[in-house]
Amino acid sequence: MSDHRSKRVQERSTESEPLLNKITQYVAVIGVGSPPTNYSLLVDTGSANAFIGSSKPYVKTSTSLDLNSTFSIKYSVSNATGKIYKDSVTIASLVIPDQIFGVANATIDELSGLDGILGVGPSDLTYGTSPYAKTIPSVMENLFTQMLIPSNVFALSFHPSTAEEELNGEITLGGYDSSKFTGDISYVPLSKTSPSSLYWGIDASSDYGAGKTSIFTTTAGIVDSGTTLIELGTNAYNAYQLATGAVRDNTTGLLAITTTQFASLQSLYFNIGGKTYEVTANAQIFPRQFIPLIGGNVNTIYLIVGDLKSPPSSGLDFILGQTFLERYYSVYDASNGRIGKIVLEY
Repeated sequence: MSDHRSKRVQERSTESEPLLNKITQYVAVIGVGSPPTNYSLLVDTGSANAFIGSSKPYVKTSTSLDLNSTFSIKYSVSNATGKIYKDSVTIASLVIPDQIFGVANATIDELSGLDGILGVGPSDLTYGTSPYAKTIPSVMENLFTQMLIPSNVFALSFHPSTAEEELNGEITLGGYDSSKFTGDISYVPLSKTSPSSLYWGIDASSDYGAGKTSIFTTTAGIVDSGTTLIELGTNAYNAYQLATGAVRDNTTGLLAITTTQFASLQSLYFNIGGKTYEVTANAQIFPRQFIPLIGGNVNTIYLIVGDLKSPPSSGLDFILGQTFLERYYSVYDASNGRIGKIVLEY
């Protein structure tokens, strides 16, 4: 590292931005333009592009530059398409002068009420999303290469919510917020198995209950803040359903159990990098006060484990989504190719 860069980096510190918990997604407020217009974006570790325009129109300013090109991003259930621009982007107190982002003219239904997505996954996930370039530098990549943060690291603090909208989350840029946890962070290297290796991918196995009924043996999957549930490949999902005795609810698509089954529901364990991460019985339940938001029956107990609908050994056999991340503080370290986790008391 040059003396100039070293000095600049040493002058920088981590920056944190509060996140709004909307029950099924976490939202950051990002400024675009100069002066900035604020947009509410879903924080998504499962993608790397940033786009706006789903709800609020793009307000052009003197710093806006039309790149005369398009973008198209495929997500798990749909896609987003539109034009790409370069402009100043503000997150927390950090200003990226020349961030490339999309302005959507067609977006996925799940973004109802939001303005777009802030992708914080590895930049290689932008490959093929625009004819403008092979890959688009992500917000995190630009924050680091433009020396706005000391390390290419970010961390997420998610909490279970007690209200339909609660400002109880946080993204920390350039490092992590040690005030959010006690103890040491346990790191695990990123998976080398494709396609999980393109994402924030890890290798893990899973067991259910004190008897350690196997849900799946060691395989690759991803950590994805943009997915609400814990999702398992079909065989693992079937094993979990059998172990819990749950029945799929046709209205919500979620697994449902009776009060008797809930009384005997046991913990679900994920074994990652030599550490075991527990999802307790209570943590496997979709919050009852928010069931009407998903069109469910308030007298039914729903589980937060879903079917990924992937065959065994697909290379992406599980997703640890928001409901998992609400139990564990998570650190995403691109500089060293690893993910860290620590237990939270929720």
